[in-house]
Amino acid sequence: MQKASCFSKKNGKKICIITGTRAEWGLLEPLAREINSDPDLKLQLIATGMHLSPEFGLTYQEIEKEFRIDKKIEILLSADTPTSLCKSMGLAQILIADAYTELSPDIVVVLGDRYEIFACVASAMICRIPVAHIAGGERTEGAFDEAIRHSITKMSILHFTSTEEYRNRIIQLGEHPSRVFNVGGFGIDNIKSLPLLSKEKLQKELNFEFQDHNFLITFHPVTLENSTAQQQFTELLKALKRFAKDKKVGMIFTKANSDTDGRIINQMIDEFVSKHPHTISFTSMGQLRYLSTMQYVSAVVGNSSSGLAEAPAFKIGTINIGDRQKGRIKASSVIDCLPNQIDILRAFDKLFSTTFQASLPNTINPYGEGGSAKETKEILKNIKLEGILKKEFWDIKF
Repeated sequence: MQKASCFSKKNGKKICIITGTRAEWGLLEPLAREINSDPDLKLQLIATGMHLSPEFGLTYQEIEKEFRIDKKIEILLSADTPTSLCKSMGLAQILIADAYTELSPDIVVVLGDRYEIFACVASAMICRIPVAHIAGGERTEGAFDEAIRHSITKMSILHFTSTEEYRNRIIQLGEHPSRVFNVGGFGIDNIKSLPLLSKEKLQKELNFEFQDHNFLITFHPVTLENSTAQQQFTELLKALKRFAKDKKVGMIFTKANSDTDGRIINQMIDEFVSKHPHTISFTSMGQLRYLSTMQYVSAVVGNSSSGLAEAPAFKIGTINIGDRQKGRIKASSVIDCLPNQIDILRAFDKLFSTTFQASLPNTINPYGEGGSAKETKEILKNIKLEGILKKEFWDIKF
């Protein structure tokens, strides 16, 4: 008989969620809440990566306001070069193995395409712990996240996608259709369930006064493009200067992740904010404040996936810069542009055009209407783990 794990099981099905970033946890939090409230399940949490870094806001503290973190695994080095990221991956793979031994999870749940998550999944595979992967099958051609995501898919046993197209892509990768579930985008659950803040309360919490037009700006490093993150972000800042002195325009920046050259972007944000009024930046806003802010902005600007997955639910525009999100399914509210000042300004002109603004109320979010967390929890709860590790390659007949 094949074992579902190389460790012993007790006290019901133990579901271990691993999280390394603020944005990832924001999507996983509703699922953690569903698991934690089910008397037949035991939630385990492992926090790593940016969560434990003072530079990135010690965001594990936000998690601990509601949940118990079973293990904290520090892996970040004080640099964001390719060499330091590789070393962080090595630390993650070494240290997570000890955590698996101690916690003895029945199944591990991860989301997305981060390098530290890749390391954790590789260790889980060797330890014969089944992995459930959320948000696989997606494409991001401008970053090495693409290869990491598909690699995690091949090491995982269960798959939860945000669209049917992404489900089909995972099947194309050889995963059995019976193990691939289209549950919709996890970000929608937060929009539906969180008590979003009023503008008055939000302004007080952010210490920021909204203007007639406001932009929520997030720009993460690009890892597979010819121009550097610094070059691309410089072009964005040049475009934003057109609005920076306008008393009717406000800008809210959220800082970059701990990717290659992320610190350079964050330094540039600090410098820009220090020189321009009606601008502010945050290392981490938290899901409640971030989504509440989306209610009151004219557009989400940059290259974050939230501009594709969550912004359409608010029927606001997104200016999506460069190829970082190239390949992802997009709503009609998303304006793609090249990472240069001229094209970015053209995108802003389109954003404020009468025709585009008139189209926004008709926006349909391709990532669904919510309910992903509950559906995923039920599948995890009821799936039989005995013999699940052994899987056949599903061939598509042409």
